[in-house]
Amino acid sequence: MNDDSGKREKNSEEFARRVGVKAARKVKARRNARAGVWFGLGMFGLIGWSIVIPTLLGTGLGLWLDSHQVGKHSWTLALLMAGLTLGCFNAWHWISKEDQAMRDDSEVDDEHHNE
Repeated sequence: MNDDSGKREKNSEEFARRVGVKAARKVKARRNARAGVWFGLGMFGLIGWSIVIPTLLGTGLGLWLDSHQVGKHSWTLALLMAGLTLGCFNAWHWISKEDQAMRDDSEVDDEHHNE
């Protein structure tokens, strides 16, 4: 009889572990429901605007400087390139931040799955 109760206890522990893993998966799915199509389009737009805004600001400032200070170098071109570079670094920051968040979630999920 002792052997039978040991099997039951082991089976109930395994069942509890499986239920816990499935519950954690459901919680994660609800938390990550934001990662749908609209979220993807929103992130795509956010990354696009994070490049466009600094580029347009640099271009506008360059046009203003060119109209007020005549010189042999174009402020518009220089500041357009500076704004584009700044925008690309900004987009890279956003993408790396989201990538790290996805990796962290994946590691947490793997830890729960291995328990």
